[in-house]
Amino acid sequence: MFLFLTSILGQNQNVADSLKGVLTNYRQKDTIRLELLRQISTNERNPNKALEYAEKLIQLSESLQSSLYLYRGHLQKGQALREKGNYKEAINSLFKAVKAAEKANYQAGIGGSYVALAAVYAVNEDYKNSSHYYSRAIKILRQEQDSITLATALLNAGDGFVNTGKLDSALLYFEESGKIFQEVEYLIGTAYNLGNMGMVHALKGEHRIAKNKMDLATVILRDMGDFYPIAIYDLYIADIYKENNDLERAIEYAQHSLKVSKEHSLKEQIRDANLKLSELYDARNNYQKAYFHQSQYLAYRDSINSEEKIREIADMRTEYEVNQRETEIQLLKTEQKNQYIISASMAIIILLLGILTILYYRNSRSRQKLNSKLQEQKEEIEAQRDQLESINETREKFLSIIAHDLMGPVNSFKGLSAIMKLSIEKEDKKDLLDIHQVLNKTINNMSNLLTNLLDWSVTQQGSIPYYPEKLYVHPLTSELIDLFFNTAENKKIKLKSEVTPDLAIWADENSVKTILRNLVSNALKFTEDGGSIELSAEKKDGFIAIRVKDTGMGMSQEKIDMLLAEDHFERSQGTKGEKGIGLGLQLVKEFTQMNKGKLEIESKIYKGTTFTVYLPDYNQIQ
Repeated sequence: MFLFLTSILGQNQNVADSLKGVLTNYRQKDTIRLELLRQISTNERNPNKALEYAEKLIQLSESLQSSLYLYRGHLQKGQALREKGNYKEAINSLFKAVKAAEKANYQAGIGGSYVALAAVYAVNEDYKNSSHYYSRAIKILRQEQDSITLATALLNAGDGFVNTGKLDSALLYFEESGKIFQEVEYLIGTAYNLGNMGMVHALKGEHRIAKNKMDLATVILRDMGDFYPIAIYDLYIADIYKENNDLERAIEYAQHSLKVSKEHSLKEQIRDANLKLSELYDARNNYQKAYFHQSQYLAYRDSINSEEKIREIADMRTEYEVNQRETEIQLLKTEQKNQYIISASMAIIILLLGILTILYYRNSRSRQKLNSKLQEQKEEIEAQRDQLESINETREKFLSIIAHDLMGPVNSFKGLSAIMKLSIEKEDKKDLLDIHQVLNKTINNMSNLLTNLLDWSVTQQGSIPYYPEKLYVHPLTSELIDLFFNTAENKKIKLKSEVTPDLAIWADENSVKTILRNLVSNALKFTEDGGSIELSAEKKDGFIAIRVKDTGMGMSQEKIDMLLAEDHFERSQGTKGEKGIGLGLQLVKEFTQMNKGKLEIESKIYKGTTFTVYLPDYNQIQ
């Protein structure tokens, strides 16, 4: 029995040689190069060269992260190592092929790898593992559309049953594989199938059936120039004639096996043919020839045994192919040579068409990506333009309002300066005191406006310092009560704080002071005389909620939504004509966000407003 190896039978050296030239001129490291390397390693008959290109295929597949071609690389490497007799390394490479095929979710590849693994175990006479992997391969390949690989697995699995003496099971597998080979018109597979079935029938003593099948297989294989199995079939037929006491015909077939084996340098078959002839001549009492063939048998046996120390267990089919590689071209007929050339030319044409198609597709994809990128850049530029226009409009509006509001205090200074001159000339102290109060109020308003303007400009530059620390809320609110005492007193407003001393926040001190100062200032501006403003704080959901609640004019929900909108500036007047542009509230929003907090506004018209600032609770941060 011997294994049927589709990978070897599918090799075409002319294709490999032609594609090597294409590979030399193709510099890109992409899928096309991967396919070129795969085709060369698959069709290369020299196992050393096949191994070299398989290694290159593996290296490029890893670089391009292609699991599919990584599987193909390890499969071809395993096949080449098996041909060289390096069975341990072959098994290791084939297991890597299985892993890569699994990663690529390529079921046919997993099945093909199992077939190759089983074949290596079989030539090592490890029939348990061989049978295991053939079974797994067959189970997978029955679900796939790879008929030839399935038939090969069935044929070789049947060979495993022969080696373990299960002849009926072997015939069942051979019959199924034979049907598949015939359906796909794979002639050489059919020939091997017939020959293997013939050998099984011979072992079962069914001589007529055995000889007919092996004769038919021999006719097919002779036309295809495949003499390795013919030499084996001849010895089986010789045994059939021997058992039927026809020693002349038995010797004739044994001599033919020896002749074919010598012509094609098949050492194992030369050894076996000499042993068979020694037995046959001994049965005819021709001891001289029996001795001659016995000595030839021993010589070849010793030669083969020394080689087995290097390659351990010989894969006879592979060895035959390796020995044949130098003489095969001379043995092929002219028609076969022409067919190879035509096949190679067609393969190159198809490959070049494939390359052109892929290049066209890649260029098309590149243009699409470039157009898409340009469109994205265009949209981004347009969005930036719209944003800049909006910012410029906001700033122009803001500067216009600032200029208008600054003119008020400046004009007041001019008027007050003239009045002060007259009052001084009259020595009217009462008028001077009144002027002092107006002047002080104007200076305070202008100071607040400039302070907020400075803070806002810093936030717009993105350079405002942020140094969070532990801050107790009570001292901050107490400081506000002192700061705005006179302003509240002038409007008869009750300003009070209900903050307990234990509450602490994690925030930047300067920005928090700005937040609270603007909220209280805003509340004073819009609260009628005799009203009240209350500061309070409490823990809530990991924050400290600081509230500034007034009994002032209140506002609608629409107004609240506008105030919370980004970069909203609007001139407004308080109950005593106090001017404002919303800059203070803008700072409140930005500083609250900087401190990782949030702002809420609750208000009803004529019923007052509550601003709530949520800042991180120091104890929760810790």
